[in-house]
Amino acid sequence: MFNFISSIKCAVCMGPRQFVRQRIKLPLIKFIHDTVKLYKTRTQTGVNNVREILFRGTVVALITALLVWLAIFMYIAFYYAYVPTISHERPVYLKFRSCDKESCAAGTGNKAICSFPSAHIKLTERQRLLMLGQPYKIHLDLEMPESPTNRDLGMFMVCADFVGSDGKILINSCRSTMLHYRGYLLDTLYKLVFSPFFVFGSAEEKQNIHVELFSDFEEVESEPVTDIFIEIQSRHIEIYSARFLINAHFTGLRFLMYNWPVFSAAIGITSNLVFIAIVCMISWYQIINSEEYLQLLQSQIDSKQLKDFDSGSSSSSLDEDTSLLHENLRFRKGRTDSKDFIEDIRDMDC
Repeated sequence: MFNFISSIKCAVCMGPRQFVRQRIKLPLIKFIHDTVKLYKTRTQTGVNNVREILFRGTVVALITALLVWLAIFMYIAFYYAYVPTISHERPVYLKFRSCDKESCAAGTGNKAICSFPSAHIKLTERQRLLMLGQPYKIHLDLEMPESPTNRDLGMFMVCADFVGSDGKILINSCRSTMLHYRGYLLDTLYKLVFSPFFVFGSAEEKQNIHVELFSDFEEVESEPVTDIFIEIQSRHIEIYSARFLINAHFTGLRFLMYNWPVFSAAIGITSNLVFIAIVCMISWYQIINSEEYLQLLQSQIDSKQLKDFDSGSSSSSLDEDTSLLHENLRFRKGRTDSKDFIEDIRDMDC
């Protein structure tokens, strides 16, 4: 009641306009100003926090992406350096020496072929083609027609000489082979069934003969193979075409990496990430405990202390840096005390 009476007296003394201005308008404006300032400060703090979070998140994302790509690159480089090319294929162009006219007229020549069919295969000229320590399976594929001459041929020999860059024969191999046998009844049924394909040209009366020259060939480091000479020891043979194949025989880790690429890539990339993370942690530990870092931290603390002394204020970051410096110094002091203690014991023993 007393406040109400005093308010009426003030209103009578100041006048209605001045009273409204002093007791209602100014407090309302101050309240609105304080409220806006408070929310502005909170908004600015929130914006700064969000900006800091975004900056740290971007830095962490970039570093993580860099480490992941580095791990992927390391695995790809190891894969192409450790796992060789699975297969090498070379065409084989057979040649032979033709008989002269006199021998053909006399009937001594066999259809104008007077030498064994042979071929020269150039594997490489400058760099090594085969990987050291890797076993290879070496084959010769012959495409032969089922002609009466080849059926009557029987078994024949296929020989290969592996030659080095100096022209020296490093190793040779000879294997026997022949056409696959089919009896008269089976051959008749086969031709009857496939006769439409034979007529329209989608199939032919031929066989692919697979001759394995080496099952476990490994190249010698000092004598790389550069040339291969093939000879088919029969003057009666008929051949459509020939191919020389070198296939890598993977075992162990190479077999796992080639046949299960996704699983091996996941294991390899994860191992690389763990290794890189350990290296980064060790490097960071060495940096924060180095003399140069401690001197830099001490200089920053001294400069901040000087500024705070001049301004008469304190900083939370200064306390954090000081505590970090003290922890590092205590750690180093502990190591120094232990070393001094060991040296004192050694002096006492002496």
